[in-house]
Amino acid sequence: MADKLRIGVLFGGQSGEHEVSLTSARAVMAALDRDKYDVVPIGITKNGRWLAGSDPLAALEAAADPLLLPAGSESKIEKEELRNDRGVADVANAMSVTRPDPQLAILNAQFSIDVVFPVLHGPKGEDGTIQGLLELAGVPYVGCGVLASAVGMDKAMMKAAFVAAGLPLVDWQLIRRVDWQRDAAQVVEQIEAGLSYPVFVKPANLGSSVGISKASDRAGLRQGLEEAAHYDRRIIVEQGVDAREIEVSVLGNDDPQASVPGEIVPSNEWYDYAAKYLGGESRILIPAPIAPDLAAQARAMALRAFKAIDGAGLARVDFLLDRATEVLYLNEVNTMPGFTSVSMYAKMWEASGISYSALLDRLIGLALERHAKR
Repeated sequence: MADKLRIGVLFGGQSGEHEVSLTSARAVMAALDRDKYDVVPIGITKNGRWLAGSDPLAALEAAADPLLLPAGSESKIEKEELRNDRGVADVANAMSVTRPDPQLAILNAQFSIDVVFPVLHGPKGEDGTIQGLLELAGVPYVGCGVLASAVGMDKAMMKAAFVAAGLPLVDWQLIRRVDWQRDAAQVVEQIEAGLSYPVFVKPANLGSSVGISKASDRAGLRQGLEEAAHYDRRIIVEQGVDAREIEVSVLGNDDPQASVPGEIVPSNEWYDYAAKYLGGESRILIPAPIAPDLAAQARAMALRAFKAIDGAGLARVDFLLDRATEVLYLNEVNTMPGFTSVSMYAKMWEASGISYSALLDRLIGLALERHAKR
């Protein structure tokens, strides 16, 4: 088929969500219709090296956490290959632009990429950095732009945008790592003066519940702050509420649509990393068993949140539904959520009438539409 689009699927990366990205990318590449698309895999190692040609996914999986990989995916490629790759030079074997800027000649290549699908989660992938590179290269890409990606990654800036849009949030505080390291006692005193236990402690820039902990007392708070400080220089502490976890998928550019809501019933006390990826016992309820007015409220708030950060393409919007009061609080927007066919984002759209493969088609179309308008 002569008119097939070349889709560069970008995966891996340097964040704590590297393995999650590999799982998402494998599902995306398996589902892309080969009658419509030529798929060019492009991997990024944990130390920032770029891999293209041969089988970069297998190379990265060989160094990944086996608990997160599908059965039978073990690769014969040795880890030494990851150390011997050619770095940025391999970008030239993976990407090109229709009208390349002379300063971006490094991106000219034997492959001509029509659209990049950056299946990257977390910092240096979902935070606007890759998006900025692709903007400079003039390459269409799936998902949010530089601004929305950066704001969606940084929980403090995201909350500031939500407050400006009049969206309801639980009480929270921003803690700088340098202040924690200088005077831990003062930081704990500040938090306890404004919030009550339990609280949730999170790195400001990370996802997939990496580095997040629930603190029910001062000892747990100190431990949580120390853990979060390993991942980021800025830390969010949020008021804990006894809440149900409601999610909504958003799809679109200027006129986005919201899916039916879903609910996560975690296997652990809350939806931590193990409950998401390792336990396999968390339950997903789609549609969420909530009253129609609450479902409509969640969908409307999801669209407001998406627009508040100037979202494009896709996002998953997460809420906390207070069990006692049924007040709906906006938790966060994830601009590149987990993307397997059984991930919440895809499953909520499936329940709304859009299959996984059709969803990929829509996202690629939205990427081309947004690029043309720019």
